[in-house]
Amino acid sequence: MTKTILVVDDSASMRQVIGIALKSAGYTVIEGRDGKDALSKLAGQKVHLIISDVNMPVMDGISFVKEVKQMQNYKFTPIMMLTTESDDARKREGQAAGARAWMVKPFKVEQLLGAVQKLCMP
Repeated sequence: MTKTILVVDDSASMRQVIGIALKSAGYTVIEGRDGKDALSKLAGQKVHLIISDVNMPVMDGISFVKEVKQMQNYKFTPIMMLTTESDDARKREGQAAGARAWMVKPFKVEQLLGAVQKLCMP
């Protein structure tokens, strides 16, 4: 069964880079341009992993994670933050909101796919 990953980033080029890497590894990708847009894309469908930026307009990544964790269908869905933020306080804030992993941009595709594989395990 193909696993579905929601990629949330306000940068279209970043969504494209991540999407190409994930699709080439066999994943199905859904894209959201910010937290609010991503919430509308969830709409009850099965998502195995969410990868989200932190700094976005409309709804930032930390607020998005908090919202997702309140949703019955997604409260156990793993979330990885993929961001330029490397501050420990920000990482703790993300972890407290419910993020399971934190990766700093720029990243290596192999590093991303390794983390995705671990987080998508049944």
